[in-house]
Amino acid sequence: MQPLVSVLILNFRNANATVRCVKALQEQTLVSQIEILVIDNHSDDDSIGILRTQLRKFHNVRFIETPSNEGFGSGYNAGITYAVGEFVVVNNPDKVLEPQGIEKMVAYLQKNDDAGIVAPRLIHNDGTQRLSIRRYPHISDIVSRRSFFGNMFPSYLDGYLMKDTNLDEEQEVDWAIGGCFMMRRDLFQKLGGFDERFFLFFEDTDLCRRCHEVGKKVIYLPSVSASDRKNRLSGESFWDLLFKKTGRIHVSSAFKYFWKWKGKHS
Repeated sequence: MQPLVSVLILNFRNANATVRCVKALQEQTLVSQIEILVIDNHSDDDSIGILRTQLRKFHNVRFIETPSNEGFGSGYNAGITYAVGEFVVVNNPDKVLEPQGIEKMVAYLQKNDDAGIVAPRLIHNDGTQRLSIRRYPHISDIVSRRSFFGNMFPSYLDGYLMKDTNLDEEQEVDWAIGGCFMMRRDLFQKLGGFDERFFLFFEDTDLCRRCHEVGKKVIYLPSVSASDRKNRLSGESFWDLLFKKTGRIHVSSAFKYFWKWKGKHS
């Protein structure tokens, strides 16, 4: 029987988290209708051996190995070419959906044709909620998050981070963090997948923006939750953007994003 949902998990030097994520997916209420595509993004460690050994007993798991690491979006785009489900879930290894999560998101998309992307609430292990929905960014938002300007003008930054909205309410948003979301496979393919010019960061903002461009909504669905590790790859400070590798990648992606969407209304 053809699966209803294809779950894509991109691994890069994170095999143990990927194993935990796949095992948790076996507890989904729709597990009999799910295929899991584990994409190893050319990890230069023993990831693929660990994954194949630890997950070989699960018949709904397939492994895909990319010939090189061309980034987050490229890895997921490689995986989607093997997917056959009507719906796809982009699921980073550190995000673990509640057992009814996939079933709830499928039901939402089946009932709401105008919805393009559905994203759950993200909860850290300490019980705090991640600010996973945002308004479209301005350059000042990126700078203020990592400098004293954010402390000087907190209400401005709170607007970007949507702290002025009720996170317990379902709502349409500009964009949602791309580590865990569902959309129809044909829409993902129609949009051309992730823009591979973004090696890491802003590919989710860009995808959501293109989703809106074709008349589909991005929906935050807090009735579905997923656990999430509490850390930021790009770092916390302005200096991280300069001296940390992922920080420099963040800056590069920001330039690409703002150049691509220059002149567009927020």
